[in-house]
Amino acid sequence: MRFAVSARKVLGCGVIYFFALVVGMASGMSSGLFGVGGGVVMVPAFIMLLGTDMKRAVGTSLAVVVPTALISAWKHQGHGNIDWGLAVKLIPAAVLGGYLGAWLTQHVSSGGLKKAFGIFMIGVGVYLFFSDRLTASSPGRSPAKLL
Repeated sequence: MRFAVSARKVLGCGVIYFFALVVGMASGMSSGLFGVGGGVVMVPAFIMLLGTDMKRAVGTSLAVVVPTALISAWKHQGHGNIDWGLAVKLIPAAVLGGYLGAWLTQHVSSGGLKKAFGIFMIGVGVYLFFSDRLTASSPGRSPAKLL
């Protein structure tokens, strides 16, 4: 709750609701469109615009992601865009990884976590930028085919 109180002190009540509307819409749309939202949109927005601590930004983002992911998955299911066989295989390890990641945040500084997040985002961005060239040069060699 400290996050919301400090944000209201800095921005004022009306501005925080506007911020929530803009960041919430951007996060929800990126979740439905790309399968991301919390980590990619909300965490940086909380840190850069509100000065939120990295750990609190991650925790708050995860609390918002649950209903967002549920509604997005429901809509994607209606379009036939979910590979349930793959999802069922991933869920147990993802749940365990989520628990371990949350536990690990207590043993890593906010600064270290922020740097690791930045490196991860750059790595994913570089991969996505060049992935068309990588898969086009070796058709049928997608890592997803292994699962």
